[in-house]
Amino acid sequence: MFAKYKFILMKSISLRIIFLFISILGLISCKKDDDTVALIDIKAENRKSLGTSSEDLLSNDGYSKLTVEFVFSESYRPTSTTVNDFRIFLEERLNKPSGINFVETIINESAGAPFNTNEIKAIEEENRTIYSQGNNIAVYIFFSNGKSSNDTNTTVTLGTAYLNTSIVIYEKTLRDLVIDHPSLSLSDLESTTMQHEFGHILGLVNIIDDDIHTDHEDNAHNLHCKVEDCLMYFESNLRSQIITRFSNRRSVVTLDPLCVADLRSKGGK
Repeated sequence: MFAKYKFILMKSISLRIIFLFISILGLISCKKDDDTVALIDIKAENRKSLGTSSEDLLSNDGYSKLTVEFVFSESYRPTSTTVNDFRIFLEERLNKPSGINFVETIINESAGAPFNTNEIKAIEEENRTIYSQGNNIAVYIFFSNGKSSNDTNTTVTLGTAYLNTSIVIYEKTLRDLVIDHPSLSLSDLESTTMQHEFGHILGLVNIIDDDIHTDHEDNAHNLHCKVEDCLMYFESNLRSQIITRFSNRRSVVTLDPLCVADLRSKGGK
């Protein structure tokens, strides 16, 4: 009789130990799954289509703080004038009461230039360190050490906004233009290109068909402003026309009143 009860007791203890072991494994598995989901979710907020985060960037409703991550190799650092002008541009247009911060991430020069869009995205995947989280929305700007694969003998790409919080500035292209044409200002080229591309991630012009003033979109060059003195005016990618326009320009153009009104309608200043 005693041996029988002892056997039943030991069996009960064994079953409890097995159950406890399975539960621990389940918790570990869930923890790993939760970590993976959290990582995916963080990146997903910065992997959306162009223009979809315009209100998040402009208003204080979802995010009260902005962090801009500048990513570049040491030889392709943007000028201090460009960075200062960019801060002024953002502070004039965005409602971020908790502040606008700039972070520099210095990387090795990326191999494989000239770069297509998929390669630019791969560079971001490898080097971006800051993603939107909590009350902070993050923007990534890469100053490329290589040119765009779309360039030809007569055309060049100065920059591209390719996701909701992602921009590439083809810094090598800008510097080569200045070397070949000393009348050009590198900081003017950088500032105009960066602010223009940031305008696109703010939704200009009519990127997701939600602007209140659709009549100022250039029908010949969609997603750009038809006002020639506006920051969002279409800049020809013809090398000769770029040189002519920037040789006659001694300051960065600003947004026209209709573009400003569109930004204000989404919570901007």
